[in-house]
Amino acid sequence: MESLSPNIFVENMNETIDFYKSIGFQLVMTVPEAGNDFVWAMMVNGNITFMFQTFASLGEELPAISRKSGGSLLFYIKLKKIREFFELIKEKITVLKGLETTFYGATEFSILDNNNYVLTFAEDE
Repeated sequence: MESLSPNIFVENMNETIDFYKSIGFQLVMTVPEAGNDFVWAMMVNGNITFMFQTFASLGEELPAISRKSGGSLLFYIKLKKIREFFELIKEKITVLKGLETTFYGATEFSILDNNNYVLTFAEDE
């Protein structure tokens, strides 16, 4: 195995792209390539890659994809300079849990994205 790039299902692609841009991700690829009616997008920040896809684009091919938003899933993202990153984005997003140091020595915080997915950012300080 070489990598993991989650393909996350969303209702509104443009809102999702805007949210992830607000926390430092760059849009690198879309389907279709131009316009505003994207059904799929890839966004990256450093070594983190997320793919986003609309429910409608795979509804008939994969009917098991039936939930509407969010999920019982948490994305754990390691990064450097967590305190600087937190200060940069905290006013732009919904903070679920502020900066804290865990019993295992990581400094973490958790946010909610626009699709009700939880992102936890962590640094081993």
